[in-house]
Amino acid sequence: MHDYQPFSVIGFHSCDREVALKVLNGHDELLPSQNLWDWLGEGVYFWEQNPLRALEYATESAERKQFNKKPINTPFVLGAIIDLGNCLNLVESGSLNILSSSFRELHNIYDVAGKEMPVNKGNNRALDCAVIEYLHQSNERKNEPAYDTVRCAFPEGRQAYPDSYITSRLHIQVCVRNADCIKGFFLPRPLGKFNPSMK
Repeated sequence: MHDYQPFSVIGFHSCDREVALKVLNGHDELLPSQNLWDWLGEGVYFWEQNPLRALEYATESAERKQFNKKPINTPFVLGAIIDLGNCLNLVESGSLNILSSSFRELHNIYDVAGKEMPVNKGNNRALDCAVIEYLHQSNERKNEPAYDTVRCAFPEGRQAYPDSYITSRLHIQVCVRNADCIKGFFLPRPLGKFNPSMK
C-alpha cells in the first residue's frame, strides 16, 4: 500500500561526537541499525522533535546503560530534516491494520514450520522487529512500493501520575530505511544544551 506522507519532520540522532562531525562534514554516512531487537526494524533511528531525549539516550549509551554495538564515547546529538516519503506511519489506523495483517501472516508461517514466534522482552523488541521486517520482505515479493520510513509512538518510562497512560519518556521515533529521505543535517541549538561537549 502506498502511503506517501507529504511532510517533513525534524529528527534527532543519538551518536558519538566523532561520528556526528564526520557526517556533518560530508565525510561519512549514518549506518542503519541491523539488530534483531530493533523495534521498528532495520534503519537509521531518530527521535522526532526531541533533542533532549536524544541526548539522554546518547549519555546513557556512553555510561553503558544502553547497549550499542559501537559504544558512544562522547555523547552527541545530530539534527536532521527528514522527508517521510512512503511511510509506514504507525500512529495511523491504516498502517496498524497493515501491521496486524503482517503479524497474522508471519504467525501462520511459524505455525506451519512448528516454530515459536520471536518474543518482545524488555528493551529487546524481537517480535516487533520480525513483523516489520516480514512486512518489508512481503512488499518486495509482491512488487509493492518499499517503505522509506517507519514512524511510531513509544510509551517509555514511568507513569506521569497513577493510572496514567502518559509516560515520562513518551516519544515518537522515526526509522529511516531510505537514506535519500534525509535532506540535511544540522547542530541543534542552543549548542551547549544539546551538545555539552561543544561548550
